Amino acid sequence: FFSSLSSCTLHKYIFVGFTMSLLANKLSLKSASKRQNRFSSCFTVQNKVFVNDNRSSIARKASSQDGAFSTYDSHPCVKRDATDLIGETPMIYLNSVTKGCLAKVACKLEGMQPCSSVKDRVALHMILRAEEQGLIAPGRTTLVEPTSGNTGVGLAFVAATRGYKLILTMPDSMSLERRVLLMAFGSQIELTPGKLGMTGAIRRAEAIVHSTPGAYMLQQFDNPSNPEAHYLSTGPEIWKASAGNVDVFVAGVGTGGTITGVGRYLRERKPTVSIVAVEPSESAVISGGKPGYHQIQGIGAGFVPRNLDTSLLDEVVRVSSRESIDMARKLATEEGILCGISSGAAVAAAVRIAKRLENKDKLIVTVLPSFGERYLSTVLFNSLWTEEAGEEAQMPNAWKKTAGVSKEKKKP
Repeated sequence: FFSSLSSCTLHKYIFVGFTMSLLANKLSLKSASKRQNRFSSCFTVQNKVFVNDNRSSIARKASSQDGAFSTYDSHPCVKRDATDLIGETPMIYLNSVTKGCLAKVACKLEGMQPCSSVKDRVALHMILRAEEQGLIAPGRTTLVEPTSGNTGVGLAFVAATRGYKLILTMPDSMSLERRVLLMAFGSQIELTPGKLGMTGAIRRAEAIVHSTPGAYMLQQFDNPSNPEAHYLSTGPEIWKASAGNVDVFVAGVGTGGTITGVGRYLRERKPTVSIVAVEPSESAVISGGKPGYHQIQGIGAGFVPRNLDTSLLDEVVRVSSRESIDMARKLATEEGILCGISSGAAVAAAVRIAKRLENKDKLIVTVLPSFGERYLSTVLFNSLWTEEAGEEAQMPNAWKKTAGVSKEKKKP
């Protein structure tokens, strides 16, 4: 057949065949590209499976220390352990509670961490840093920490994952649900007199460290690994999510770790960014006031923590317990965000700043430190537990007796 064709015609056939071959190859590459984009977390090079490691720097550090960084023998898209889930929390805009604001307000949902708070980041990083420095090791060290809050839960979670014994000291005034939660992770609880507050818990923790061989106290208020955790993970995540457009960063101050770590990272990349601290108006120590009782769990320790770099702060906003509680409730009913009281304080401050004329069209970012389910028995939601609340009021008396909530008066 080909021998009967002219030279010109033969060249045409060859050209058409070559063109069709190129088109087929291009289509094949496009198809492969689509498959890679669809499963972008996994790809293969020279018969080895690799992972596009989009986890936080803290999670990557944990994996690399255990010899599991980026390369896996099988199931590359499955996390190594629960600590790999720490970080990369989402950011969303607020839409309802910001009505009347001139600036946009976005919040980072730390309640979506494995153990529902920003303290998961700190707990893991403090332990990893101590391991790097040879200060602690699983099976050899007993970790001790005075805490009644989310740091204790984060430490209990990480200690269980990495094989540490953990002793937590706290006032006996802490709720039963908090104690049970910590014990569920296998932690040992040491209770101190409630009237002594956290001072009594700290003293008890120090005594345990001195009397227990191999004991080590992480000290979240003084440990530089606390703000470093946020400098390495929370700050970069906010910068990336906002595409570098964040103008104001607002955060409550407990240990000072979040605002110092994130503030330092953002200020290095954008010197004009404003850093705003939030504290309880009833215990406004950072802004020069006296310590006092308040109901905003997680912030307002009554002293200026060593981890707080006050040189970063452009402003300190005071928010009352009442305003914080009201805003936390609004976030649940109007935004669908169930969070704690300190989250309400942060948003209340952010909304106040977003209404200022000088902040028109700017982006204000804040952190919601924890999930609201941990506060159901606190002042935030305890009104919902009354017998008259909701459907419980319509329950048959027999059901109420079974539930142990019946309050029928005895007949004389």
